[in-house]
Amino acid sequence: MARSLALALTAAASLTLAAAAAPLAAADQGPGPGRAQGDRALTYAATARYQVHANAVADGYKPDQYCVVDKAGPGALGYPHFNHKYDNSLDPRKPAALFYEDDGRGGKRLVAVQWLLYDRDQKLTTDDDRPTMFGIPFKGPKPGNFPGQPVHYALHMWLWKKNPDGLFETFNRAVTCLPGTTRPKPAL
Repeated sequence: MARSLALALTAAASLTLAAAAAPLAAADQGPGPGRAQGDRALTYAATARYQVHANAVADGYKPDQYCVVDKAGPGALGYPHFNHKYDNSLDPRKPAALFYEDDGRGGKRLVAVQWLLYDRDQKLTTDDDRPTMFGIPFKGPKPGNFPGQPVHYALHMWLWKKNPDGLFETFNRAVTCLPGTTRPKPAL
């Protein structure tokens, strides 16, 4: 009951924030702070329903069975859920990926979203097509993370869990992967 009430209140707050910021986004067509704030409100409103994990899966976000850790230091991304029909989307309402963490009760809690755009020339050495959203340049170009994924740019946004290192950082040291939930290392 308390969880349902919390989700309903969060969704209502997100929708209120989106409604208040929508005129800002419509009036400000430039990349300034008004547009970024409006786009961020659109992302909150569009992804609020995905706090219920089943809604994300029903809408085509495919869960990965493994939690992704930062190999270079503390922190993680959580469990990625990709909807590849949103690859190459710069629409703040249509992130290509959602990231979840274990909620401690056997379920998943939404923590972040990600946009992914393919690099035009597929070269890691050029970046003349680097996209931006929210006034922030995407990171990359990066090699694919799995076989068949093209060279791409990515922008993470820790919309649903505070990241001590910043809203748009790739990994979040406040997210951890439970033992046994990460991808096994390949045998040598």
